[in-house]
Amino acid sequence: QVQLVESGGGSVQAGGSLRLSCAASGYAAGRVCMGWFRQAPGKEREGMATIWTPTSIRWHADSVRGRFTISQDNANNTVYLQMNSLRPEDTAMYYCAADRFGPSDCYKASRSPGSFNYRGQGTQITVSS
Repeated sequence: QVQLVESGGGSVQAGGSLRLSCAASGYAAGRVCMGWFRQAPGKEREGMATIWTPTSIRWHADSVRGRFTISQDNANNTVYLQMNSLRPEDTAMYYCAADRFGPSDCYKASRSPGSFNYRGQGTQITVSS
């Protein structure tokens, strides 16, 4: 069974930085796409970024490109989301997600995170002004 465990959430002032981690277990290495999405109360789920783990090719949503960066540590089956220049509108629950997608579907999942079959429990990010 695939398990994804997020950590690194918390509260920060606008302009600050946080790094989220997602430790993955329960699947064999291979064609795995991992990503991050967020959901704020009363708003739709929003894809942040995805990474195709075999080659580290990655995609970021327009709303966070230049501020957020997804990366991975294959040796430890961990994916990160470095978040800089945080804004109050970044306040949301952030989720790690994974699935056995090829690169094309991994790109699509960065725009449509509902396609992921596996996700973690989420970690809250609160940005104050």
